[in-house]
Amino acid sequence: MLAKGAAIDRASAAPPLTQGEHPMTEQRPTTLLGRGFYWQEIEVGQRFHTFKRTVTETDIINFISATGMLETIFIDTTFEHGAIQGRPVPGALTYGLIEGMLMQTMVQGTGLALLEVHKKMLGPVVAGDTIWAEVEVTGVRPTSKLNRAVVTSAILVKNQHGKAVMDYTAVRMLAGQP
Repeated sequence: MLAKGAAIDRASAAPPLTQGEHPMTEQRPTTLLGRGFYWQEIEVGQRFHTFKRTVTETDIINFISATGMLETIFIDTTFEHGAIQGRPVPGALTYGLIEGMLMQTMVQGTGLALLEVHKKMLGPVVAGDTIWAEVEVTGVRPTSKLNRAVVTSAILVKNQHGKAVMDYTAVRMLAGQP
């Protein structure tokens, strides 16, 4: 949308379409939306943060049903002997949701393998909490062949209050620019 009173550069504007003509019939290069980073596009020290995601009761039910994590603290809302107040979220679900956000953004189409993960739970996540992550690239090591690199990232997961709930390191193999 143009600002009020802004002029259009007619020389670079596309010619008007004739009746029945579709704008996509002209063969012009397009840019792929949503592609992750090739290893050459990132560097040690680079930082990112994900969007936020509220964990729902449905997320918990679907996750424990699909994985078989039918532990009492996850299936019995009246269980009184747990250490967490509220409806606890399995740590693996918290991890999976953050990794899903990273898959859709940082490594979509460029991630070749997840090589290693080291996780530490720092605090509970319960239904209704909103999680997100800060990511810092801590290593980029090109391989000797096939235009790939091993990329290490430190990921700190936080809740809606900015409190850290999980800390993990992920080592991935990323593709290089074609």
